[in-house]
Amino acid sequence: MEIKPTKIEGLVEIQPDVYGDARGYFLESFHEDKYAAIGIKEHFVQDNQSFSTKGVLRGLHFQKAPYAQGKLVRVVMGKVLDVAVDLRPDSPTFGQYDTCILDAEKHNQFYVPPGFAHGFLALEDCVFSYKCTGTYHKASESGIIYNDPELNIDWGSDLIENPTISEKDQVLPSFAAYRDSL
Repeated sequence: MEIKPTKIEGLVEIQPDVYGDARGYFLESFHEDKYAAIGIKEHFVQDNQSFSTKGVLRGLHFQKAPYAQGKLVRVVMGKVLDVAVDLRPDSPTFGQYDTCILDAEKHNQFYVPPGFAHGFLALEDCVFSYKCTGTYHKASESGIIYNDPELNIDWGSDLIENPTISEKDQVLPSFAAYRDSL
């Protein structure tokens, strides 16, 4: 597999080896020993999958400590712009974000460690799949509004002009409110 570091320590794009022939293809979507060798040593305990139509924006979500989750994300159909925001207060990149285009045809993955807010914009109808290092804990659920002016995330698409967003995500707090709560 090919590892593509990002500008934020801990975030990693992964391009697995894909073996194809006239019948189709095969790939390992996860191999504990191989991922540990590249620094992803967390134990994954839950797998989730969602379907989103083109133009849906989900996020920016996270769970508060001690229930913070790391996520290994990918799409099995379609394409998304995936976004991770560093919420680790002691990090030199606190409050910065990075993005990755996840594409079912490329089979790439994005590892988002605990301590990040995460979201995505469906650039096409998509099936989004992710492994989590912790189970869902409703009382620890939180988020930051996707269009926060301080974060100034470049969603890179005309779809952001009028995204489809859940009622819950439309009222998420600002990054400043999150920072002030620390």
